Amino acid sequence: MTPPSALQRTLSELLGDAKLVAEPLPGTDLKLWLIDAANMDRAFSPEETRRILDEPPYWSFCWASGLALARFLAEHPQWVEGKRVLDFGAGSGVAGIAASKAGALEVVACDIDPAALASCAANAQLNDVTLGYSTDFFAEQDRFDLILVADVLYDRANLPLLDHFLTRGKEALVADSRVRDFQHPAYRRLGIFEALTLPDLAEPWEFRNVSLYHAKR
Repeated sequence: MTPPSALQRTLSELLGDAKLVAEPLPGTDLKLWLIDAANMDRAFSPEETRRILDEPPYWSFCWASGLALARFLAEHPQWVEGKRVLDFGAGSGVAGIAASKAGALEVVACDIDPAALASCAANAQLNDVTLGYSTDFFAEQDRFDLILVADVLYDRANLPLLDHFLTRGKEALVADSRVRDFQHPAYRRLGIFEALTLPDLAEPWEFRNVSLYHAKR
């Protein structure tokens, strides 16, 4: 299967020999265009490292929290069935695609990076679902039933966003494996789920334990 040419070109501009492959996600019926780990078993040059740090191709990975949230929605479709859903910081679009597969009425993938939205579109096509797209969460109307959030709190500067999710949706589901002292009066933890990032980045085991939090206004 050949990856979308524009998306492959975007990745190649960062890492000349990097390739996208359609990878099945364990524990789901989903596939994503992900960076081919078998082709990247080498050290990065200083210039590649600089480009990766400046413009990380995070959309070419399925992060552990996104995978855990996708599995949760597949197992508990009542969270999204017949609902309008926004996938915040969508990245590869895995959570939004899972929501669509589980019966959501509408799913909007929201990300500030055009490459991420291109990845969402390619992955939506790969999984035979339809998504809407947005680059500005705060420009969206307060019309969503549920806001999905996965792997956004890796930067603690993003913690104030927790206060804003319920300004655009009636409920929020937040999946995170990074914040150990998560405390917010509006959110309660539903459980802890084990997942890993694909391709495997050999992250510490603690980052494979994904907490899922729920808030409702």
